[in-house]
Amino acid sequence: MKIEHLSPDTLFDSRPYAFTQVVASEGKRLIHCAGQTAWDRHQNLIGAGDLGAQTRCALENLRHALAAAGASPANVVRIRTYIPQYQPAMLEIVSPVFAGFFAPAPAPANTLIGVQALALPEFLIEIEATAVVD
Repeated sequence: MKIEHLSPDTLFDSRPYAFTQVVASEGKRLIHCAGQTAWDRHQNLIGAGDLGAQTRCALENLRHALAAAGASPANVVRIRTYIPQYQPAMLEIVSPVFAGFFAPAPAPANTLIGVQALALPEFLIEIEATAVVD
């Protein structure tokens, strides 16, 4: 498996925002993880009303989903992050959590999408991922 993180100097430096502009990958197996939220395995909400806590929980759920397929955060090449009623100040809450989750490897390509709502009104974030492994 080969993952190459590219930050062209013709684009802004995305590292402070915990994502990479371009990720090129080669591998034998693609893993597609459904959107993860802040539910635990018993459908208990973790971090009610707390975007940072819900982000940590959703990423931990993503870690479990990846592990089930033989992958880890280091294998993730793309994530999509959905936040209802998104406001720019929310970036200051979620970016450090993402950076810590993917460290020490560079963060993958990420698109943050502000949406009207998620599946349930108590969800403050949903994160889906694509990973590649050999």
